[in-house]
Amino acid sequence: MTKTSVSQPASNPEDKLDFKRILPIFVVVLIDLLGLTIIIPLLPLYAASFNASPLLIGVIGATYPVFQFIGAPLLGRLSDRYGRKPILIISQIGTLIGFILLGFANTIWILLLSRMIDGISGANISTAQAAISDSTTEKNRTQGLGLLGAAFGLGFVVGPIIAFLSLTASGNNYHAPAFVAAGFSFASILLTWFWLPETLPAEQRGSHANQKPSFSFSALFSALAHPAVGILLALIFAQQIAFGGFEQLLPLFTLSQLGLNASGNSIIFVFVGVIVVAVQGGLIGPWSRKYGERKLIFAGLALLAIGLTLTALTPRIPLPGYSKAELQAEMTSSGTFRTHEHPTTQNIGVDLPDDSNNGWLGLGIILLAMIPTSIGGGILQPSINSLITKRIRKDEIGGMLGFSSSLLSGANAIAPLLGGLIFQVFGPAAPFWIGGFVLAVLLVVAIQMIKPGDEQMFAGGLARSASSH
Repeated sequence: MTKTSVSQPASNPEDKLDFKRILPIFVVVLIDLLGLTIIIPLLPLYAASFNASPLLIGVIGATYPVFQFIGAPLLGRLSDRYGRKPILIISQIGTLIGFILLGFANTIWILLLSRMIDGISGANISTAQAAISDSTTEKNRTQGLGLLGAAFGLGFVVGPIIAFLSLTASGNNYHAPAFVAAGFSFASILLTWFWLPETLPAEQRGSHANQKPSFSFSALFSALAHPAVGILLALIFAQQIAFGGFEQLLPLFTLSQLGLNASGNSIIFVFVGVIVVAVQGGLIGPWSRKYGERKLIFAGLALLAIGLTLTALTPRIPLPGYSKAELQAEMTSSGTFRTHEHPTTQNIGVDLPDDSNNGWLGLGIILLAMIPTSIGGGILQPSINSLITKRIRKDEIGGMLGFSSSLLSGANAIAPLLGGLIFQVFGPAAPFWIGGFVLAVLLVVAIQMIKPGDEQMFAGGLARSASSH
């Protein structure tokens, strides 16, 4: 009888994911993400072509997560009241306006404004997650949300390829990828309008309108004091401070050390994306079952520490055929809308390497460094979040993962500011030396603080509590 009761739910058709219902959401998110991932390798170099300092480039990098932190909860609550589809379209229109402004930017302040608009309307992903939740059951929700992860991975591979192709076709005009990104954003609006059905029925809207806000600093501090997962929440914030600076500053670093333009950086991002997709798409599941999340957290921290240290060791050796004069002309002439500036007097915000001592060693070391960095980044955050869910009660999972997401957003805002300042004051390699050291310290702290078996002990305590009632 017990076997029958266990196997029966597995055969329930409602437990199977309805791919036809999820497909429009997946495609809309993928097309939307392509717009974002097209400009990621470009944005720091685009800002540098406006003579922005590394610190100001860090400010630009922090603008999107700061304004997304402000805008996403507001638009998320509006989607509960008015439905997912209209709010998703509104946020996509904001993204479209941001990309168009980015393409026409003729000053650093318009570039900054474009990131503000894109960030404040950045509820695309959170609203899509809500639509997935509307369209799934508890049995298949993880699988449905996993498809959004697949869309992220695919976007971070295809987006940089499209950036490379658009730069090549335009003669390395840095405005071109922004307009291509705007085109993908417009396509996502059309797909949402004509293809995506509303997933939240009218009778269910506004039912949570009178709830208190899900985020407060007092609740966050209480979560950080949680005996089972407080260290994990602190760890996910601290590691993102170190790793987030790496993500934002890598294009500036390769520009300064290797003379790589936006096209060259796009290739590196494709290389990283392929590794991350392989890890998160196929390897992390078997690794988690074999080694457990605790060991994967240690491995992720160690690999990131090694990767960032190797990055810092990258010598200043530009590729064969590199010309400092040609790269400087490319970056200054890419601002074709800046007619008030003369290219010969325009400076680049980052020092470029000289033409002497060219070779392949620098590129070889940076690609080698990307392997442990990509693997470590691919396993660390999912492993921390998975371990969090195993060390708390079921009714705490949503709230704790919400705090984890908020801490990541906060770290993503702080990291480029801090990294840009360190880059400007102490040199291009300094953020990566410091990041590698911080991650090594976090590894030692994690080994001391994250003890084995806590999740089993906690689960056992729950079982005994349940049996006593």
